[in-house]
Amino acid sequence: MAIRLIKTIDEMRELIEQAKSKERVIGLVPTMGALHEGHLSLIKMAKEMCHLVVVSVFVNPTQFGPNEDLDKYPRDLHEDCSKADSAGGTVVFAPEASEMYPDGFSTFVNVSGITEKMCGVSRPGHFQGVATVVSKLFNIVKPNYAYFGQKDAQQALVIEKFANDLNFDVKICVGYTVRDEDGLALSSRNQYLSDEERKAALVIPRSLNLAEDAVKNGEREIKKLKEMVVNEITKEKLAEIDYVEIYDCPSLEEIDEIKDIALLAVAVKVGTTRLIDNIVLEAN
Repeated sequence: MAIRLIKTIDEMRELIEQAKSKERVIGLVPTMGALHEGHLSLIKMAKEMCHLVVVSVFVNPTQFGPNEDLDKYPRDLHEDCSKADSAGGTVVFAPEASEMYPDGFSTFVNVSGITEKMCGVSRPGHFQGVATVVSKLFNIVKPNYAYFGQKDAQQALVIEKFANDLNFDVKICVGYTVRDEDGLALSSRNQYLSDEERKAALVIPRSLNLAEDAVKNGEREIKKLKEMVVNEITKEKLAEIDYVEIYDCPSLEEIDEIKDIALLAVAVKVGTTRLIDNIVLEAN
């Protein structure tokens, strides 16, 4: 395995300084590990654009709520390194929590407005944790490009917002949602699902596709589209809706009808596993 594993900020910064001195283009793919084909597609995208591809593997404690799955979140650093290597990664940066948040740490990045809906309501403090850790990674790695997945659409928009507001010199690149053959969006949390729950979770992409087809056939009213999605999901007895929302994209402002581009986003608990997914709806 050719990929290099780095666990300290000082060592990571030393490598970055060397790369910058040689005018190398640096890409960053932030992850929480448990890498799947969605992550690997971002690493491959970065490989096409950058000389050095840093894949961070860090289960960030500040973005988990008190009753969420921090302790049981899947971790396999050796497997992650192997997968990152196969996709073209140069370095895996896998710091301990104490390295990123030493004793006395008390500074956080808060993004208002765009975080006050969808997952921001369901998971209080989540986006503060995301914005803080990604800001730290931007400062440590100093990437020219950073890569995020469309499946976490709100997260990508939040990161674009604070990167612009705080003048980070980095271009945010968003890769498409990678799905299994049956349509379910790839997620590290999918492995929590039993066979029965995995089958039940297919109601999520099915409901999104119903709305997409309706828009293609001329439906523009937000209320009707949301009702369509809710009705489809509630047919599945193992599925419990957290939210179904449709907003203007990329502003996430409320709209009554689709006039251009909108984001349909859902969060659904299947069994005990909370899954998110989304699709972009285009009126034209």
